Amino acid sequence: MTSFITNTFNSFFESEKASGVLLIACTIFSLALANLPIGEDYLRLWHFQLAGLSVEEWVNDGLMAVFFLLIGLELERELYCGELSSLKSALLPIFAAIGGICVPALIHFSLNGNAPTRAGMGIPMATDIAFALGALALMGSRVPSSLKVFLAALAVMDDLGAIIVIAVFYTAQVSFAYLFAAAAVFTLLLAMNRFLRVRALTPYLIVGALMWFLMLKSGVHATIAGVLLAFAIPFSTKQEDTSSPSHRLEHFLHRPVAFFILPVFALANTGVAIAPDWAHQLVSVNSLGILGGLVIGKPLGISLMCFLAVTIGVCKLPPDLGWRHVVGAGMLGGIGFTMSIFITNLAFNGSAELVSASKMAILLASLCSGLLGIAWLKIYGGPVVKNQ
Repeated sequence: MTSFITNTFNSFFESEKASGVLLIACTIFSLALANLPIGEDYLRLWHFQLAGLSVEEWVNDGLMAVFFLLIGLELERELYCGELSSLKSALLPIFAAIGGICVPALIHFSLNGNAPTRAGMGIPMATDIAFALGALALMGSRVPSSLKVFLAALAVMDDLGAIIVIAVFYTAQVSFAYLFAAAAVFTLLLAMNRFLRVRALTPYLIVGALMWFLMLKSGVHATIAGVLLAFAIPFSTKQEDTSSPSHRLEHFLHRPVAFFILPVFALANTGVAIAPDWAHQLVSVNSLGILGGLVIGKPLGISLMCFLAVTIGVCKLPPDLGWRHVVGAGMLGGIGFTMSIFITNLAFNGSAELVSASKMAILLASLCSGLLGIAWLKIYGGPVVKNQ
């Protein structure tokens, strides 16, 4: 892994730092409102029907499709000219992501395998990019630059895994007519790129909106359309080519996603009315699976898989990165928040009580993971001369 960080990545990292602070503020605000006397009115606001969908559904299915579009654009950049562009550079974060996905899922499944809550095993799989990078940004120049790139690549791969999980496991009923229509539209988008050589962004966004509608109607979660659209938009393999449609759209979306879409998502999804038996809910097998998966499973899975990959010789740590840095990144990887809450809504859609209890566990686990990661890197996060 090289220590070179592109200008695009630097601007992305800085935006996540500020976005993390705003997300915390919105979460605290939403939690506080939900538990005031006006809490019921506040929660009812998100269920107001608008053009056939509730406001909350417009946020989770509509605005979050734009978030997934940005995730797709970032993943595309990493695959073509970033840390995932060569197999040698990509293997370390890929192994880390595999461990960070599988071990938390196994911890949850070990507690919930025979329970109705087993559908929640996808909840502790993902890492919240905004919060994880925001927490790492608090370390400033104290931590090696390679750690920032490693955590970003790991979080992107984690989110890719979560997207696959959503598409495969959280699709209840599928309308194949709408799904085939969405596939046809996606094929049109690819043809516009590869054969028609369309370079204007507007046609892709218009046709992409149609694909989103068809995906929504198909039963497959509509946010997947955002990822598919990202890979259909023309991309330049030149690392700093700012003229490509993909680069321009990614650059444009950073601030709206960081300072509007994710904060609105936090407001819509963290308004949890704390029940009198909240302590009892936190020791349920589902909540323990989420807590154990994020707080213990993430650092354990990430560290062990990286150690395995380096030990068998398929990849190596960057010169300025030590195992203590990998452990710290694993702890920050336990900040699930956005993606974990998103999967919670899909996993337990029919049970408001389970959704609320899961969100409480996610918030607590993310807080613990963030504080542990910051404290660990504060003590052990200094640069190293050689691998430790």
